[in-house]
Amino acid sequence: MINNEFYHTLDVGWYQAFDHPVALLRAENALRAPWVIATLVKKIGNKAKVLDIGCGAGLLTNPMAKAGFDVTGIDISKASLQIATQFDKTNSVRYAQADAYELPFEEQTFEGVTAMDLLEHVEKPEKVVREAARVLKPGGLFFFHTFNRTFLSYLMVIKGVEWFVKNTPKNMHVYDLFIPPNDLKRWCTRQKLQIEEILGLRPKILHPSFWKMLLTRKVPENFTFTFCKNLSTGYIGYCTKL
Repeated sequence: MINNEFYHTLDVGWYQAFDHPVALLRAENALRAPWVIATLVKKIGNKAKVLDIGCGAGLLTNPMAKAGFDVTGIDISKASLQIATQFDKTNSVRYAQADAYELPFEEQTFEGVTAMDLLEHVEKPEKVVREAARVLKPGGLFFFHTFNRTFLSYLMVIKGVEWFVKNTPKNMHVYDLFIPPNDLKRWCTRQKLQIEEILGLRPKILHPSFWKMLLTRKVPENFTFTFCKNLSTGYIGYCTKL
């Protein structure tokens, strides 16, 4: 069983802990958030109405709000939403506790929908994709980030994090819930979501911070991720709703 309970206990550690894998999530987001924002601005404009499904403590929602978007964030963790609200400097994000399987919104409500580090944490990811497509307007964008089901992803994302980052929760990720890109593409196609771009996303293993993490079992503040062509571990992309 996937362990999603630890998210309820992170408190300000969402933003401040370096001896927990949430620091890796922040490092990923430092690369992802500008990419999502730039893509939205280019394709739709910075006044778009955007929904972040599984927003956690607002690592993506709050930067999007700061960039000028009309942002809603939903999550099942009330404690995480409280931290998200606390760190929303714009005081503009609408945060709500809700189920990703049954979004409390009408059809064609949003110009953008994001599902970052979410699909591999649910047992019915295709249902989340279906709900995202339902609330997305034609021409709107659906963004995703998840992990491929390969031996390399198992080694890096599951075992590597367990070995080299302190306080890693048991079953934070479950290999069987990782998603091969072709599966995700098929689900998107069924919902009339046309894949526009998919990129690999991995740590910069030659960066000094990577080796410092291996030695200290803490994630340095300057730990860095990069985009790549290889989709063997993590991958990110977006679709347009037809």
